[in-house]
Parts: sequence; structure tokens; C-alpha cells
Amino acid sequence: MAPHKKKIEAYLDCVSPYSFLAFSYLSQHKQALEDLNVEIEFIPVFLGGIMASSGNKPPMALAAKSAYSPYDIKRAQKYFGLRFKVPDFFPFLSLLPQRCLTLVKEEYTEQYDALHKACFQALWLDHKDLSKQENMIAVLQGVFGTEQATKILKDSQGPDVKKKLNDVTKHTAETLGAYGCPWFWVHDGKGKAEPFFGSDRFHYMWDFLDLPHQDLELLPAPILGKL
Repeated sequence: MAPHKKKIEAYLDCVSPYSFLAFSYLSQHKQALEDLNVEIEFIPVFLGGIMASSGNKPPMALAAKSAYSPYDIKRAQKYFGLRFKVPDFFPFLSLLPQRCLTLVKEEYTEQYDALHKACFQALWLDHKDLSKQENMIAVLQGVFGTEQATKILKDSQGPDVKKKLNDVTKHTAETLGAYGCPWFWVHDGKGKAEPFFGSDRFHYMWDFLDLPHQDLELLPAPILGKL
């Protein structure tokens, strides 16, 4: 990255519904951010590895988190205008799609964002279990066609790709301090970088980046007409 450039590094795993919300929001506003000279980079990581490294636990592993989670995800969906249901097979092992994304990011840059979007939609909107090869290759075929999809699926299981995903995940947890997804490492363009966590911290991020935006605002009560 060029020195002193505003940039958002978004560390995502498609198994995370909040990663889906964050990816969709940032994709929707990507052009506006680019117009403000802010670069976005979507980076695949393995959430299971981050959780293990940090000692964090998923919501379903803690009774209080599990009870609260349905309220939170419902509110988030309403706020972002993105409706979906949690699939019956959730949670699932996300290594296969994350490895495919890792490979495509390195070797098929132009199709990377399209595949990332397709993975999120296949999982959260179409309820396709992407830990199964037949489902993952169908997603790949939708972006690349049969021949390339077959090659990508095969190559994604090679040792170099596995190591790359593992190294990035380790860096995210141990160096950037991640304990979940989505995790962001944001450069302010002045030589300073800070972490942000979750899909509901964008107003803090815009403040840090010194971007023009309308913050959360409570409007005054309506004035009722006199009878």
C-alpha cells in the first residue's frame, strides 16, 4: 500500500452473517468511498482460526449471547435492508469457500468481488452449504464457467493456498488483534491505523477517516396541530 493513503482492510468470512452485512454495505458504497480517495480491500480469513487464537466463543456457545443474537441480527437486517434467514446447517466449516476466495483474490483479481458476493448470496439467501464441493463448484461455475471452476476448486486445496489463508488468519488475530468477523484495519491517510469490529461501526470509521457524513441524529418530536 502506498504511504499515507486512506484504506479500509475488511477481513471477512462468509460463515459470518455480519460479514455479509458489512460486505454488502461497503460494496454498495464503494464508488462513493473511491470518490473520497478511500481504497477498500476485502480479505478472506478463517473465522474458526481467529476464534481459537483469541479465545473467543461463537454466540451459540454462550447462553446469553445465543438468546440475544436473534434480536441483534433482526435489527441489523432491517437497518441494512437485507433480509435473510439463518440456514439449518449453520454453523458450517468455511475452509472450502475461504480457500477458493484466497486463490481467486491472488490469481483472478477481476472476478474476486463477484465471487465474494456470490458466496455470501449462495449461503445466506439460497441456503447452500458451501462446505460441500458440489455447492461450491456451482457457485464458481456461475462466475467462471465449468473449466475454470473445476481448476480453481482443485487448486484451492493445494498447500500454498492453505498456507496463505492460515498466514493471513494468524496475522489478523495475532498482529491486528482480531477476535471475530468482520474485522477492519483502517488507515487514516496520515500514517495512523486503528482496528474496528462489527458491521455497526461505520460512523466511527467515517469519523476516523475524516469523511463527510451525516451521523446518527435524534429528530425533535413532531408538533401536533391545535384543534
